[in-house]
Amino acid sequence: MKGNILIIDDDPDILLTARMLLKRHFEHVQTTTSPHRIQTLFEKDHYDVVLLDMNFARGRETGSEGIRWLKYIRQNMPNTNVVMITAHGEVELAVKAMKEGASDFVVKPWDNQKLLETVQNAFLNKPRELEGTQNEKLTGQRASSKTSKADFSAIIGESLAMKKVFALIDKVAKTDVNVLILGENGTGKDLVASALHHHSNRSKQEFVKVDLGAIPESLFESELFGHKKGAFTDAKNDREGRFEVASKGTLFLDEIGNVSLPLQAKLLTALQNKRIVRVGTNRPIDIDVRLVCATNMPLYEMVRQKEFRQDLLYRINTVEIQLPPLRERLEDIPLLAQHFLKLYSQKYQKEGMDFAAETLQKLQQYTWQGNVRELQHALERAVIMAEGIVLQPDDFLLHQHGSMSSSQKQVSPTLNLEDMEKLAIKNAILKHDGNLSKAAKELGLGRTTLYRKMTKYGL
Repeated sequence: MKGNILIIDDDPDILLTARMLLKRHFEHVQTTTSPHRIQTLFEKDHYDVVLLDMNFARGRETGSEGIRWLKYIRQNMPNTNVVMITAHGEVELAVKAMKEGASDFVVKPWDNQKLLETVQNAFLNKPRELEGTQNEKLTGQRASSKTSKADFSAIIGESLAMKKVFALIDKVAKTDVNVLILGENGTGKDLVASALHHHSNRSKQEFVKVDLGAIPESLFESELFGHKKGAFTDAKNDREGRFEVASKGTLFLDEIGNVSLPLQAKLLTALQNKRIVRVGTNRPIDIDVRLVCATNMPLYEMVRQKEFRQDLLYRINTVEIQLPPLRERLEDIPLLAQHFLKLYSQKYQKEGMDFAAETLQKLQQYTWQGNVRELQHALERAVIMAEGIVLQPDDFLLHQHGSMSSSQKQVSPTLNLEDMEKLAIKNAILKHDGNLSKAAKELGLGRTTLYRKMTKYGL
């Protein structure tokens, strides 16, 4: 994308991590540790999106600095969207920032895909005139009562399988029933959840996504239900949980299959009673959320194996939406490929690119174990590496992608430690289809350390 992004955070590791991710998707990414440089930086360049931390002074956790600089940007740079960066325990501060004009927020440590989607949405949804209220949150497509109920433009597909998905979304979006989205990784479960919210009667309220696979068990109750100041060592302030933040809106629980049985019981109790209790208190708080859940795990088999509660499954799946893998809707591949080709040819200033007929045929013959996400990554690599403007079959080294068998993994031809480390990193990234969080976990590294080593080895 031809966008300029500015990241402001006093933690150099955060700046490095965010910059390495975003520079692959945006034309220019600038970082600074001091918000006092905002005016100087804007005098030199225009920024489409600013990623702004909530706190800068050591020991200060009120969020007042972030709010002050947010107001400054909104007043002086009205054509710039601001995404707030918050830490665990500061979600209520982020909600306050939304009311002051922030377009969205991300919680650190973040999921890379979530951060990228949030910044892309902020870039695509240019600031509009505020009509009476400043707390209307933009997540995914801009919520609008004028949107046609049949408009699912964020989800690409014209196959019969996808038309059935669109029909289900259209049918259940206006209701408050709980929806369970099932499908393999990379099939677009996030997009369906977003579409359900934006076509619902709650579209002007909050859409809150929770990646349950990324929340440690020790923080589960605090994250979902909130906590009282002093409830545990790091509870320095009262905080709202995700249920409270999403009340009157939509709560999207992604990767619900990763929740342990004891925590499933706590989640079930909250859903049955429509009440939550913050950690450290006895006072119940009523909640009103539209629940959407998603997973790539076989929940019904997990119920049979006593790994997932049957009563919780019944509670969350009033309606199920099964997303087909890409190999079952091959007729959508040309449409998807053209979409990604246009996106990346513009991003890398190679406009006018097209496919050879035999290239599209090759793409339709591949199994795409990583689904749409793998296709997207393959198109980006092809656009970068192609010598001409017409993509040929040889521009796609598809045998290197997807799940690898042991025979596909590279064997080190050297005992040089740095060479072996580089190869191990490449293998881990390939194995997990570019998911750097999973690659870092398998390698036993922190994400920031992995980024540094990738930079060191030119990966």
